[in-house]
Amino acid sequence: MNTFAAIPVFVTVVEMGSFSKAAERLGSSKSAVSKRITQLEASLGIRLLHRTTRRLSLTQAGQTYYDSVSEALALANDARDALTQQQIQPKGHLRINAPMAFGRLHLATLIPQFLKAHPLISIEMIMDDKVLDMVEYQFDVAIRIGKLPDSNLIARKIASCHSVLCASPDYLKQHGVPDTPKALLQHNCLFYSYFQAGSEWKFKGKTGTTSIQPKGNYRVNNSKALYSALLAGLGICQMPLFIVNEALKTGQLIPLLTDYSLPEHAIYAVYSTRQHLPHKVSVFIDFIEKHLQDLT
Repeated sequence: MNTFAAIPVFVTVVEMGSFSKAAERLGSSKSAVSKRITQLEASLGIRLLHRTTRRLSLTQAGQTYYDSVSEALALANDARDALTQQQIQPKGHLRINAPMAFGRLHLATLIPQFLKAHPLISIEMIMDDKVLDMVEYQFDVAIRIGKLPDSNLIARKIASCHSVLCASPDYLKQHGVPDTPKALLQHNCLFYSYFQAGSEWKFKGKTGTTSIQPKGNYRVNNSKALYSALLAGLGICQMPLFIVNEALKTGQLIPLLTDYSLPEHAIYAVYSTRQHLPHKVSVFIDFIEKHLQDLT
């Protein structure tokens, strides 16, 4: 007898509480279900069910067996459903939350490609540098950069995010070039208000890590605004490479303290804990991860 084939029958009998109800759910006959359970018990060499005219109940051994096989059956069904879902064309409305600069520079160029590949999906993207509550705003997925707070959300790393300390040639010509992290205390340091790693700037050098508290006359909650201030020669700032990379290549901005390394952050796709991630969400995350690998 195929013991594995009898497991769904056994689990259904336990869940329904009777052979007749189990037979109805399985589209079989009561006698066929009863026979399958008898064969299973014979194969295992142990009684699994107490049978009376009024009800069925599990024996102690039956309870132990049920606890194990019901969990295994659930996992098998989950795997089957996941594979089935992958074969279905993704569709539905997708609400996305992303930081303003990252959304404008990268997601805005990727989303048209994604929608052409998945015409049954519609997208609503809310760009905001403030970390918005996913449940309250009903987001399906959010893009987060940097250190993440503890939560019951699932975070999947989709790309690395390197940072660089930089300033414009005009600023450095006027104020000089800092040669150590502590020298930054004599400079006008621009700061991103929503910086997830805290208020300090940390630099790792040959002798260890140095932390400073940057001080300056401009603090703002938008990376593009800081970028404009840097180009205008207002001060020195720690910026994601994906924002300032072109300006560094053209010489509009100059990297500083290159003998030191800054903490490496990451770009995450964040979504709510669910038994099955909706197909529209999984294909979107897979798509942007593929296209962001060479981002930084």
